[in-house]
Amino acid sequence: MNYDSIGLKVGIEIHQQLDTKCKLFCNCPTVHRDPEESNFQFFRYLRSKRSEMGEVDRAAMEEVERRKKFTYLSYNTTCLVESDEEPPREMNREALELSLLIAKMLNMVVVDEVHVMRKIVIDGSNTTGFQRTALIAFDGFIEVEGEKIGIATLCLEEEACRKVEDRGKEVVYSLDRLGIPLVEIGTNPDIKSPKMAKTVAAKLGMILRSTNRVKRGLGTIRQDVNISIRDGARVEIKGVQTLDILDKIVEYEVKRQLSLLEIRDELKKRNAKVDRKLYDVSDVFRNTKSKIIRKAETVMAIKLEGFSGIVGREIQPGRRLGTEFADIAKSFGLGGIFHTDELPAYGISEREVEELKKIVNSSDRDAVILAAGEKERVEKALLRIIERAEYCLIGVPEETRKANEDGTTSYLRPLPGAARMYPETDVPPVRITKDMLELEIPELIEERAKRYENMGLSEDLAWIIADSPYYSLFEEFAKVLPATLVARVLHIIPAEIRKEGLDTSKLEERHYRMVLKLIQEGKVAKEGAEELLRALIENPEASEEELTAGKTGKLEELEALIDELLEEKKDLIEERKMGAFKPLMGEVMKVFRGKIDGKIIADVLKKKLESCIKQN
Repeated sequence: MNYDSIGLKVGIEIHQQLDTKCKLFCNCPTVHRDPEESNFQFFRYLRSKRSEMGEVDRAAMEEVERRKKFTYLSYNTTCLVESDEEPPREMNREALELSLLIAKMLNMVVVDEVHVMRKIVIDGSNTTGFQRTALIAFDGFIEVEGEKIGIATLCLEEEACRKVEDRGKEVVYSLDRLGIPLVEIGTNPDIKSPKMAKTVAAKLGMILRSTNRVKRGLGTIRQDVNISIRDGARVEIKGVQTLDILDKIVEYEVKRQLSLLEIRDELKKRNAKVDRKLYDVSDVFRNTKSKIIRKAETVMAIKLEGFSGIVGREIQPGRRLGTEFADIAKSFGLGGIFHTDELPAYGISEREVEELKKIVNSSDRDAVILAAGEKERVEKALLRIIERAEYCLIGVPEETRKANEDGTTSYLRPLPGAARMYPETDVPPVRITKDMLELEIPELIEERAKRYENMGLSEDLAWIIADSPYYSLFEEFAKVLPATLVARVLHIIPAEIRKEGLDTSKLEERHYRMVLKLIQEGKVAKEGAEELLRALIENPEASEEELTAGKTGKLEELEALIDELLEEKKDLIEERKMGAFKPLMGEVMKVFRGKIDGKIIADVLKKKLESCIKQN
């Protein structure tokens, strides 16, 4: 696809957790907890309030209409700040210093004074109903493949709760993640292709990891993507967990918006319109075989005139316009919708479809949408679907969507209004001094990888080690051992035994250090590294003595074998003197390869051979 011709614009927001000791506004540790460890829980219903200007944020209003109950799991590592029962403390200075460092690495202009703001968020992910955020820097840039990509803002904010379970009418959140310091980095809409979006996100991630002070692992970094095309709309896609699907996210959103524009044009030709009336059709389905409808309190329908065949049309791989409507119904706690483009099916008979069409006065050119469940939820969901269907006559709505694992997206809520932030009066501002900005820029991972290539590692392996949490350990031992050997211990061997199903997550830095130290000291052959790592997985608390138990006995066996071999090969030694070393070494290695370091074998053999020659 020619993305220039459709006016594609993409901006990325990177959300990265910082690896600090404490949370942003309290002294609680930034540790992950198992929900089963929760020692207390409470629930809330969140409400939106009008601003000083008498306005209500549209996204907040829709969240209120969903009438969700939010349950929060608390732990002995969370406090009253997370529960919103106690005011926040002053901003974590460690997190502030790290955010200033990142701002310098992104060539940004740092603000003179940091003020904390409240950003309205009432999807339950914050117990307060808002997220605390502070602008740290603006107007920066990075260079990617010869192009300059603008960095609009860098904010320091508190991480939201972790969602444990969505029960439809109730959402369970865990407080362990709430309040972890997070940097939000937003680019300008300078990205013009799916591939470039992926490249820019990768570059930003690399810069963040180069600090060696950010958290790693699934869920510690997320990408939100803002996408628009000419005649389309700005759509925010939240929660892209991995870079692998980022290009697909952009590609599929472009396809969705183009499909919606085609649908708009076709609906206009059909003179389509949306009937805003809600029809109670419960009586039609009194004896239905559809299990979903039979257990519902009420069944209601709406009529979309001229929409026949449109509701079932694919707009993303595996997703149709009807799926968009179903997303809205699910957000109100319903199971989804039925529509006449796919009926009769799902236990709904042809006769029931005919009766349904009669009640709503539907012709073959129309589509009928059905929803079943609690009456109030059904009514609110269908009214929102009516609004969405009406927008099909206009084009692409501005909205917030959720990233799915396959690269498609699902509806979350309308795009929030611009004025949803107000000052946080409980946290004092922080003036940024010159001393605070005197920070040393760390070596970038890409620069480190080039150094490792020069040390003999392949390009791929150099990148892996440079981006590893153990790169400092690599540098330490690469001074006294071959770099390729150190890289093998730190990455290649663990990767190989992981394929066998062994849990290499049990291996910590101290384990790798122990193995490398034993190799360096000659107590273990380099070929024995795999055996030691396997032993440490089985017993992570094993000591050096336990790991090397039996090695002394092997040295005695080595000396005995060499003595026996020297006696057996007297004629060879007499004839070739030290020239006999090589063939003798080959004989010894057949027995002790991988059991004792080759250098140790060579040293013992050489000494004994020299002594044998002198005696003769």
